[in-house]
Amino acid sequence: MSVAFVFPGQGSQRVGMGRALAHARPEARAVFEEADRALGVRLSGLCFDGPEDELQLTANTQPALLATSIAALRVLEADGLRPDWVAGHSLGEYSALVAAGVLSLSDALRTVRLRGQYMQEAVPVGVGAMAAILGLDLAEVERACREAARDEIVSPANVNSPGQVVIAGHAAAVDRALELCRAAGAKRAVRLAVSAPFHCALMRPAQDRLAGHLAGIAFAEPRVPLVNNVDARVVREAAACRDGLVRQVAAPVRWEESVRVLIAEGVDAFVEVGPGGVLAGLIKRIAKGARVLPVEDPGTLAEARGALATRTGSH
Repeated sequence: MSVAFVFPGQGSQRVGMGRALAHARPEARAVFEEADRALGVRLSGLCFDGPEDELQLTANTQPALLATSIAALRVLEADGLRPDWVAGHSLGEYSALVAAGVLSLSDALRTVRLRGQYMQEAVPVGVGAMAAILGLDLAEVERACREAARDEIVSPANVNSPGQVVIAGHAAAVDRALELCRAAGAKRAVRLAVSAPFHCALMRPAQDRLAGHLAGIAFAEPRVPLVNNVDARVVREAAACRDGLVRQVAAPVRWEESVRVLIAEGVDAFVEVGPGGVLAGLIKRIAKGARVLPVEDPGTLAEARGALATRTGSH
């Protein structure tokens, strides 16, 4: 069995995430304690008890999701379960790189907090927007974006699974693209409640600022290969890991392709490490019959441990 650990990005957060696992396992508690120290705030309290409006601020959401995913990862590792491959959806790539030994947890936490701040500051509130398009293929969505752009920006931001694409850009251009997608036969085309237009050219200022920060961070060679989401390709070198984190800020998340690459490399089981179960749903749509095991609390941990029992102690 070849196992990939995959890590969710924004959109998976909710108040209470990580609480049950932290109460049950010291390895998970230790991650939240390190996060609190690294950031100088009670991130653990925000994850476990909210308030919701503070958790939804992207500068909080990003380190909160990272900490919750790594808490689940450390418990899996303590139980002898380790990946052959790693990948992450957008922000989740930072968790994947911690799992692969490329980034330290503290460096990753501080970086994603800045990443959230830079992304929020790149575009004034109300100028940008994102929208989800369901039931329309990528080529049709791309065509609608080209026609809708005029002198503005709108483009695919997340290519999540067959028939599920998220677009981002200037608010008016996104609205024009929505109308064109509906006219082309989309089953659903709706604006998303997000704080900024992620993964489009409007994020270039954030990308430039983050590049400067990442240049000063230590990156180690990965212990296991990564499939990065900006290129949907296998990465085995530290420098390429850093480059991917820079470029992903203003580029689309190629999640569907990333999952197909993992399957082509022989992966036959996916463990979604972190809250939400969003990636499990996407993976099952990309690869019918794929084995996907979510791990976010003691119950799902026990199920995954049983399903992967043959791998215990194999690394």
